[in-house]
Formats: sequence, C-alpha cells, structure tokens
Amino acid sequence: MYDTYLFDVDGTLLDTNELILNSFEYVLKKYFPARTYDRKDLVQFTGPTLIQSFSALNPEHAEQMVIDYRKYNLEHHDEMVKIFPNVELTLEQLKQDGKQLSVVSSKKNDVVMRGLKLFNIDQYFDIVIGADDVEKHKPEPEPLLKALQFYNEPNYAIMIGDNSHDIDGAKNAGIDSVGVAWSLRGRDFIAALQPTYVIDDMKELLNLRK
Repeated sequence: MYDTYLFDVDGTLLDTNELILNSFEYVLKKYFPARTYDRKDLVQFTGPTLIQSFSALNPEHAEQMVIDYRKYNLEHHDEMVKIFPNVELTLEQLKQDGKQLSVVSSKKNDVVMRGLKLFNIDQYFDIVIGADDVEKHKPEPEPLLKALQFYNEPNYAIMIGDNSHDIDGAKNAGIDSVGVAWSLRGRDFIAALQPTYVIDDMKELLNLRK
C-alpha cells in the first residue's frame, strides 16, 4: 500500500523521553529557580523546536537556553536513550521489502545521527532531514516534502510520529499518517489528532505494506 515511510525520531523510533524531560527541567531550574515544573508541565514543551519552546518562556534568553539544553542533552544522551520495541525488526523488514525509508526530525542533524548510530539503525534510511536542512519545521510541510523530493516518484507515502507536529505535518504535505500509541502524551492524545492509523507496536506497520 505504501512505498515510502517517513519517520520521526524522538518518541517514535527512540525513547528519548526521560532525556528530553530532564534536559528541559535542567534549563528551567537554571533560569526560573523559584518556579516548580512537574512532568505534565514539561511534556508541553515537546514537539516544537527548542527555540520556539524557549522563546515562549523567555525571548531575551531563548538562544542561550537552547545552548544550555543541548549541552546537557549531549552530555547525558548515550546513557539515557533507548530504542523502542520492534523498531529495528520493522525497519529491517521494510527495507528487505524494498520500501523507501527516511527520517524527518526537528532536531539538529548531528544529534539525530548520533541517536540512529547508537543503535545501528542509520543503515536503514536513505536520507535524514533535520533542523539544519529546512527553514520551516513541522507542522509546515517543507521537511516532509524535501524528503519526498529525494525520491523520483514516491507513489504512496506515510509519516510516522508521536506528536501533533508529525500528524499535522503529514496533513499539510498531503500524505497519510501513523500516530504511535507510545507517545509521551498517551494514546488518547495521539488518536484525537486523527491520524490515518494509530498503532500500539511498531511491527504493526508491516500490516500496511500491501
């Protein structure tokens, strides 16, 4: 049914949830020591780009907050990141079936590649579109369309992600979408975004091959 699969990374392929939340918590405690942020507060920052999230909090220091976030994040990256169940199995099978696989992420390219290489799954992707490759990020269609342009004639493409930016980005690009139920915000949240499909395990993607 689909020949081209576009994957988000954080919260979709890789479990970076605790790393991301800890990174936000570190920065927020540094800049707003008098405030208390619980897990629910931190989750709301996931999805947008870092500069968007921090600009909403403190426009004057947003750029430095991004620098501090990335420094903490990189220092703790390898020890905290995990791969979600059946991700590699699914990618390997899709590739064996001749499917075209790409990554479309709002993270900087070097950090995306670090995560993919950590679990040796970079080998399955034809192209990686990251924050360095586009001017407008998801939910704008630019990064998805740029990935699709890599292929001569992608007939049936689908975006797989865990957040509103992924699902809305797919809609804006005119392609189908899959919402993953292991989203940090929960199954009900992802289902409410009305993706084309909701899956509870990555291997369920294999049911969409034909």
